[in-house]
Amino acid sequence: MNEFLQIKLLGIFSLGMNLGWALLMIPLLPLLGFLSLGLFGKKYLKQSAGIFATLLLAASAFLSLHIAYGYFFKYGKLEGAYQKIIPIQFTWLQFSPGLSIDLGILLDPISVMMLVVVTFISLMVHIYSLAYMKGEERYPTYYSFLGLFTFSMLGLVMASNIFQLYIFWELVGVSSFLLIGYYYDRPSAVAACKKAFIITRFADLGFLIGILILSFYGGTLDFNSLIEKLTSTNSTEFKTIASASFVGISALTWALVLVFIGGAGKSALFPLHVWLPDAMEGPTPVSALIHAATMVVAGVFLVARLFPVFSMSEVALKVVSIIGIISALFAAVIACTQTDIKRVLAYSTMSQIGFMMFSLGVSGQAGESGLGFTAAMFHLFTHALFKALLFLGAGSVIHFIHSNEMKDMGGLRKYLPITHITFLIACLAISGMPPFAGFFSKEEILLAAYHHNATIYWIALATSGLTSFYMFRLYFSIFWNKEYIAHGEVHGEGGFVMMMPLILLSLGAAAAGFIPFGHFVTADGNLLESAFHLQFSIAPVALGLLGIFTAMWMYKKQNNRPDTIAHSMNSFYKLAYHKFYLDELYLFVTKKILFNLIGKPAAWFDKNVVNGLVNATGNSTVFISEKMKGFQSGKVQQYAIYFLAGVIGLAVLFIYIWK
Repeated sequence: MNEFLQIKLLGIFSLGMNLGWALLMIPLLPLLGFLSLGLFGKKYLKQSAGIFATLLLAASAFLSLHIAYGYFFKYGKLEGAYQKIIPIQFTWLQFSPGLSIDLGILLDPISVMMLVVVTFISLMVHIYSLAYMKGEERYPTYYSFLGLFTFSMLGLVMASNIFQLYIFWELVGVSSFLLIGYYYDRPSAVAACKKAFIITRFADLGFLIGILILSFYGGTLDFNSLIEKLTSTNSTEFKTIASASFVGISALTWALVLVFIGGAGKSALFPLHVWLPDAMEGPTPVSALIHAATMVVAGVFLVARLFPVFSMSEVALKVVSIIGIISALFAAVIACTQTDIKRVLAYSTMSQIGFMMFSLGVSGQAGESGLGFTAAMFHLFTHALFKALLFLGAGSVIHFIHSNEMKDMGGLRKYLPITHITFLIACLAISGMPPFAGFFSKEEILLAAYHHNATIYWIALATSGLTSFYMFRLYFSIFWNKEYIAHGEVHGEGGFVMMMPLILLSLGAAAAGFIPFGHFVTADGNLLESAFHLQFSIAPVALGLLGIFTAMWMYKKQNNRPDTIAHSMNSFYKLAYHKFYLDELYLFVTKKILFNLIGKPAAWFDKNVVNGLVNATGNSTVFISEKMKGFQSGKVQQYAIYFLAGVIGLAVLFIYIWK
């Protein structure tokens, strides 16, 4: 640890708590909640588990906000640019004099921003779950898993080297497996958590290979050193990795594309997205946490963390932008056809992550060319607020009617007034309507695309119109359409505990766009002024309004227009409704090709050749021992005969044969 640890945290801790300890406490408090509730929750904290975990998260969120304030307004800037600061670092494993794995904490604009996002959204989910999950048999276990998930994500965003990030990356995968499979008595939940875990393992294999290539050529695992060596065109490391190639593609491009595959799996980008809709089997607050601020944005964060290196490979950035825009459009089309409200929001998440990715893909590294980077991070920030709000609002709806299907909904604005207003704010924000948060971040993404790639811009513009349509299709189907007929006693919206997070998040979704984000988070650390272009905003807003009014025309009142239009689109609608049969394609490839053409021959070879050789060795030993064990009968008479036969044999040998 260095002297930077001695900077007092804004002077508010009279006991002298320094920045290093405050930073350590941010992830360690959720870890304490995980260990305490995991070990003792069921026996000692069954009723108070939620309050205990929520208080720990509140403390962690408080520390994150003060760290952010200190970094952005006190000590983070040097000569007008935000610096990368490592207040804590120590060697964990020393492989050679030049290569070791260190554990440390890295403070820079994106890590500090992510600290605030992760802790705040997790706190909202913790508070909301106090009422939503009340009465669950495994209540302490649920909060224990939430603590592990939050700890893992905080460790990921604070990591100072790429291998440390990978450790927490895998912990995020484990904790998401536990949360998605929380209802382990449901076969669908078990299948969903296995699906998410297995698909992300394949993607993470690519990530690991990418890490090995980067560290081999870069000679380090530390982010700062790695970026410095692989972005300096005069460095030996850069010349070596750029000149080395496989099938005509440089080792640098291979490494970055493999790293991106890991990010694409975690962020559920095409074609590794198939786990995401099934992940809805977990409790709804878990969906808000996974889809808003944690697991799915980890891939975006990864590309942003290594963005200076990505900017050295035009091919790698092109891959990022192409996969991003395909994912955005593909998911938006599917979302227009789904009837499960959580699945609509899941595909919406995939689409918005696609926006962030292609924004990074079209970005430059410095100055105004780096608008795409700032826009992607800005959209990550605003998306966390309105997507968490959408999922928690969906949770209130499901809590009220006990169904995920749109056909069971309609007219709920009268019964869920707060949920209705907050859900509407979130829909306006994600649709890019001014003056809500999504308008500002999405406008910057579209502007970055417009200046760098016209094709991506036009596809993104059309996708933003589709976003407005499917979100307001969801909104009108839930809160308008037909009149809701209550069966039995109506129990309300869930009380203040469930409504408070919705209100706080709706304030963020409405006002966060006014934050001058380019003053804080940029590709090069320098201030970037973002100007509002009225003429440029006309097309996106007009398309958004068209999508909203189309959804209103089709879904505000119950009619047969949706069915008529779906019938007229026939095969295309069927393709979109069935998610373009990608799940079926993967099952076909897995079961019919991999299992039949590779798995069965391999099993036969293993059984008949490998096991056959091993069994033959054992059988030979048994056969020989069966023949030999007669000599060990224990009968003296038999031994005497053998002895006499031996003596006679030796006598014959020496007297008559061996003279």
